[in-house]
Amino acid sequence: MALEERDPVTGRMTTGHEWNGIKELDTPVPKVVIFFLSLASLIAVIYWVLLPAWPLGTTYTKGILGVDQRATVKQRLEDAQAERSAWMQQIEQGDAESIRADPNLMRIVRESGRTLFGDNCAVCHGIEGTGGKGYPSLTDEAWLWGGDAESIAETLRVGINAAHDETRASQMLAFGKDELLTRSEIGDLVSYVRSLGKPGVDDRSSAEEIARGEEAFIENCASCHGDSAEGDIEQGAPNLTDNEWIYGGDRRTLHTTIYSGRQGQMPSWQGRLSDAERQILTLYILSLQEK
Repeated sequence: MALEERDPVTGRMTTGHEWNGIKELDTPVPKVVIFFLSLASLIAVIYWVLLPAWPLGTTYTKGILGVDQRATVKQRLEDAQAERSAWMQQIEQGDAESIRADPNLMRIVRESGRTLFGDNCAVCHGIEGTGGKGYPSLTDEAWLWGGDAESIAETLRVGINAAHDETRASQMLAFGKDELLTRSEIGDLVSYVRSLGKPGVDDRSSAEEIARGEEAFIENCASCHGDSAEGDIEQGAPNLTDNEWIYGGDRRTLHTTIYSGRQGQMPSWQGRLSDAERQILTLYILSLQEK
C-alpha cells in the first residue's frame, strides 16, 4: 500500500493510490453539494409526512394534509359534467334564434358542434361542410329540404331515404334506363337544363335543341323541379338554375343523372344522437354559412 503524502502543487493530501505515476488527491466533497443533498433529503421527508407517499401493501401512507389526487380528479369531472349538463339543457330547450344571439352559447356550439360534425357528418360532407361529388355542400344556400333551423333539425332527425318511419323520401326517375325518354330526348333535356344556368354556359346546343328540351322538361320534370326549374323543398327536388350541382353540371354527368336517376341517402340521427346534440349540429351547420 502506498503511503499518504502531500501534493506539492495543491497542498492536499493524497489517498495513497497511484496509477502510472498519477496520484489520487484526497479531495473532500464540496460543502455546497452537501448542503443541497441535505436540503433535498429534508424536503423529501417533509413531503413524505405531508402528502401520500409510501405504498403499504393494498394501501399507502395518506399524509397529514389528506391530499387525494383521485378524489380531486373525480370532483373535477363531476364539476365539468354539471357545467355541461347546464348548457346542454339550455341548448336543448332554447329556440335557435335566441341561442344564435347568445355569444357564449354559440362559442360552445362551435366547439362541440365541430367535434360532432367531424365524428358523424364529415365523412360525407367534408370537414368544412363543403360537400363533394354526390354530397351537397352545407355552406351555400342551395338546400334540398330547406335551410332554416327547423328544416335542418327535421332532416337530421328523420334522415333522407332512411329507415326512419318518417324519413324524407325522394327519388329521381331513371328516364333512360326505364325507357321513359329516348337518347335524343335526353340530349335535348341536357341542353335545356344547361341553358338554365349562367349565360353562355352551353355553347354546343342549338335553339331548336333547347326548345325541344324545354318541352320535355315541362312534360317530365316540372312536376318535381317546378315550371321555372327552381326546385321544390317539399319534395327535395333541387334548383336547376343556381349552378350548384351535387353530382355535376357538365353534359356527361347530366346525361348520366337523367338516364339512370338519382336517390341520395342520409341516415336518421334520432336515437344515435340526443335531442341536444342534434340541436347543436343544427346550429353548427347554420354557422357554416357565416364563414
